[in-house]
Amino acid sequence: MIQLKKSKIPQIEENLIPIYLSDETMQERKAKLLSIMKKSSYEALIIYADLEHGSNFEYLTGFLPRFEEALLVIKVSGESHLVLGNENLNKADKARLPAKAVHLPHFSLPNQPMDPEKNLNEAFLACDLPSHGRVGLVGWKNFTNQTEDNRSLFDLPYFIVETLFKMFPSVSFSNATALFIGEEGVRTTNNANEFAHYEFGAALAGNCMLETMNRIEIGKTEMELATSLSALGQAHNVVTILASGERFVKANLYPTHKQIQLGERLALTTGYKGGLQSRSGYAVARQEELPKGEQDYLERLAIPYFKAVKTWLETIKIGMKGQELYQAIESVLPKKTYGWHLNPGHLTADEEWLSSPVYPESTELLRSGMLFQIDIIPSVAGYNGVSCESGIFLADEALRKEIEQEYPALWQRIKNRRAYLIEELGIQISEEILPTSNITAYLRPFLLDKDSVLTAR
Repeated sequence: MIQLKKSKIPQIEENLIPIYLSDETMQERKAKLLSIMKKSSYEALIIYADLEHGSNFEYLTGFLPRFEEALLVIKVSGESHLVLGNENLNKADKARLPAKAVHLPHFSLPNQPMDPEKNLNEAFLACDLPSHGRVGLVGWKNFTNQTEDNRSLFDLPYFIVETLFKMFPSVSFSNATALFIGEEGVRTTNNANEFAHYEFGAALAGNCMLETMNRIEIGKTEMELATSLSALGQAHNVVTILASGERFVKANLYPTHKQIQLGERLALTTGYKGGLQSRSGYAVARQEELPKGEQDYLERLAIPYFKAVKTWLETIKIGMKGQELYQAIESVLPKKTYGWHLNPGHLTADEEWLSSPVYPESTELLRSGMLFQIDIIPSVAGYNGVSCESGIFLADEALRKEIEQEYPALWQRIKNRRAYLIEELGIQISEEILPTSNITAYLRPFLLDKDSVLTAR
């Protein structure tokens, strides 16, 4: 039976340290991509990047081009070229794969020097692209609609695509983003080193959210509270949210100087590479402080939602089909009643939403090495939302042993998190489930009551 009960508050996880991706991991990434390129009959890939749409590029190069655009051209032989603007040209010899630099000032900021004057045609000729055969264009989105030819939809800037089509009329261009994030995409599973790399950000997000929830008080401003949603100078991969009362006033997305008031709705979100934390609830300490008409919030929404999160964690397993997990959530939290409509769970990586194998009729198999967000978003008219979005990693016995041996401090955090989920929250997770933060499934619906959480224990 799920109830709101006093429970031990999780501990802030100390001494979090970023883990570099090893040279071996980067070589493995390239080898995986070349293998799937060969299998899919691609002669070359042209991989686009900008700050928001650069994770497929970063997967191989190790960096994002910040405020410029960039291209990575990689041939099935492994030969690579980096097409870079003025302020990223110096990153070419720092990239995590060997690549020849091609300077293209078009990718630079407006009105910067255009020297040397080189047009797009010359840049692509310098990349030694094939004049025939199959070449994949990789943006960031793997289109999956049922009404169009998804391979002919390109999410790269028009001036790039237009030039390629004019220069290489005998080449068959197609959207190849699926090679990265599709059902068999190279980025959909992670080795032990990759998990350790991403766990840092997921754990940091957990610390930030826990600290912020512990600091919530009436009268504090959104901005004052939001200071602890950022930490250690790390870049966020989502917009930071700390919103009280009415959302999106004058289209604003960011924390303001507005003070928290008793009974208000609250929403909090922070995220880094590897994981996001999101919480929604009310600025109250007890049920009686809820707004009129919303005092059955626990029974109407929060408890059914937590039951769905518990079901998700107790159901997910290696080898199951995505549709099975989807249906498990539909059975305990029907969409028609609770108003959710997105995927109840998705993969995460450098970007918050990589892709999702969890959708109706999905035959995609959940595999060891998948890094998941528990992302169920109910919407019931007249009530605030409810959320304890957080993450887990699926790992078989061999992968778990590797993590334990190579990253003992991380493994101790995993053990502590698993114990908390089982003993304090009453969620019976399998050995395959590695929580990625100290507050996975930790839900305080009444955000002024720091000691009470929803639990099945």
